[in-house]
Amino acid sequence: METVYKIYCASYEHALLLVESYRKDPRLQEEILETLNATVPHTGASDLNFFLVKPVQRVTKYPLLLGKILENTPTSASAYPALQAAARSMAQVNANINEYKRRREVATKYNKAEHLTLRDRFARLNAHSIAKKTTRLSRLLMHEAGIVAKTEDREYDDLEEKFQCVVSSVAMLKENVASYLGHLEAFLLPTPHKHDLQIDEGPSQQYRRFAEYVHCTVFPEFKRRLDRLVCQPLCSLSDMLVGPQQLVKKRLDKLLDYEEIQERKSEMGSVTYDEEAAMNTYLAINALLVAELPLFNQVALQLLGQILCSFSALQQDLAAQVLHQAEKELEQMPHGHMPLPSFWKMVEDTLHQSGAQLRTFCQTFEMVTPSPVTQPLNPVEERKVFSLVSKHGPDKLYQVTSNISGSKDMDLTLQRGQIVALLQSVDTKGNTSRWLVDAGGPRGFVPAGKLQPYCPVQSQEPGMQMPALESSMERRQHSYASPEAPRPQVAAFTPAFQVVAGFSFAARSPHEVSLQAGQPVVVLEPHDKKGSKEWSLVEVNGQRGYVPSSYLVTIPMQEPMGWSLPV
Repeated sequence: METVYKIYCASYEHALLLVESYRKDPRLQEEILETLNATVPHTGASDLNFFLVKPVQRVTKYPLLLGKILENTPTSASAYPALQAAARSMAQVNANINEYKRRREVATKYNKAEHLTLRDRFARLNAHSIAKKTTRLSRLLMHEAGIVAKTEDREYDDLEEKFQCVVSSVAMLKENVASYLGHLEAFLLPTPHKHDLQIDEGPSQQYRRFAEYVHCTVFPEFKRRLDRLVCQPLCSLSDMLVGPQQLVKKRLDKLLDYEEIQERKSEMGSVTYDEEAAMNTYLAINALLVAELPLFNQVALQLLGQILCSFSALQQDLAAQVLHQAEKELEQMPHGHMPLPSFWKMVEDTLHQSGAQLRTFCQTFEMVTPSPVTQPLNPVEERKVFSLVSKHGPDKLYQVTSNISGSKDMDLTLQRGQIVALLQSVDTKGNTSRWLVDAGGPRGFVPAGKLQPYCPVQSQEPGMQMPALESSMERRQHSYASPEAPRPQVAAFTPAFQVVAGFSFAARSPHEVSLQAGQPVVVLEPHDKKGSKEWSLVEVNGQRGYVPSSYLVTIPMQEPMGWSLPV
């Protein structure tokens, strides 16, 4: 009796809110009135409130009725002791119902997830809240430092540990299901070389038809069922965990307040009304969690198990459906009934034949492919490269293989093809995947995976001095320098460079020429007819025209070692 009534009474306020929402719908309200008039016309009830309040009134009348009967029963009657026990029991039932309702009200107050803006949080700050949070923080630090003993509740600690395990399991399963679905969709997505095959018959056409059937028919149905049977229940279960999580978090805050007030009470002998209310709030939250967390954990685990069973069944159905379709397509293939050893022998022979054809094609292609156009380095970049060589030596030079965008402090932003000098192969934290380099001025860290050793082409002219930079330094010698002093011969190198289009460009007039990103060009004049360096006259594929100078990139190039695909 107590179990039924306390749940009903605790939910009574929520039921009244529902009835109030029904009144906003005239059609629903009219249907309710018609039902009441047809089923209970003798009550004269005009809405559902008349019936909802009856159980709440009835349970409070039981102690009064039993007390009235007890007053009119002689003490010598045989029923008198039973009436006394009944009256006491019903009084206790009412007390338990009130206590349960109070706990539920406290839980309803604290288990709502609040989404407050920063302005709202600052608006809530006042002297009292700051003092309370400071006291809680100091109490928590004293717990961690072992200065004061922590209140232990083994029963609650075990329940919370199981609850947190459920929370982490649900979150991990949501993440894994989403990742599984994404990988499966990417795996089944037809790749361009399969999708664009211009083959109207044969095994390739059958395979393409099978792949399209799986991606366009089987997978959408599997995804729809997975969303309905796994993802939606999993999200609902995750939403169910938010309220208890908030309550568990609030219990810790109230426990810190409770310990502080208990300590003050033992010293002073009494507490204020607000402090007594704070202690009762903690006791109510703790009692509610201890009473309801076991059932909640059990139900959550049952739901999680059912979701996993549904997930496994869906995967089995998917595998069976794909296998059935694959067997149907296999029966139509010319080699579908061939013995397995003969089939593998045929596959091996075909692969050997195709490999030989591919090698012959590659050798022929290398012989007819022209060498890339190389151009001398401009003076600024030439001085930069020779400066790096003079400072660090040619064995420390590395080439950037792809564009690098610095995202952290001390990170460099570099373009593909730039030359840098290695200073240190680890960062300040000992991470070997980030190297410290010198980019000819700025120094910083770059990913090690985007660097490769740079091997410049050695000059064939013996005794060649350092170019332009060195000769210009000689011309600026002071008068007191000895002109006859012998200078050591320096073996110089001439790295090969080429100018390529860093970005695609579409010609807009007959005087311009179109470019594709990465396309080699020959710079004829680094300016236009008016001398502006914003435009450069280039030659590409036998055509001449102007392109924006900012679209051109000069990159070092290693000595050609055969033809390779452009990046």
